[in-house]
Amino acid sequence: MDQMDQMDQMDQKDLKEEDATVSTAPSATKHAALRYTSLRVTIFAACFLAVYLLAVAGVIEVNGAKGMILLLAVAALLSAPISYVVLSKQRDAMSAQLVTKVAETKQRLADNRSQEDEADDSARLSAGEA
Repeated sequence: MDQMDQMDQMDQKDLKEEDATVSTAPSATKHAALRYTSLRVTIFAACFLAVYLLAVAGVIEVNGAKGMILLLAVAALLSAPISYVVLSKQRDAMSAQLVTKVAETKQRLADNRSQEDEADDSARLSAGEA
């Protein structure tokens, strides 16, 4: 019995440590998708501003609406590789957050299914006895 008590105490200690690490998690991982998206939009806006200033200076020729679409396309093409390189840590944090959320959702669904199965089995048993 002493070994069982020790194992229970160790398990409780591990759970407390896990709770402490979860509660002290930085906000960067808490809102990783929001942070990544906002930084990505900021990089795109900076690239668009740079391309627009080049157009105003006459380096890039802009003719009407088609010219503005060209500026948007060039800004998108410039911002994509910059985001890929600069935001790798934020992308990894967002990916880890999404994987955790998906795993939690799958576990919750499995728990709900098992509760429904247990309720269904008990209802069938009680109906079979009656």
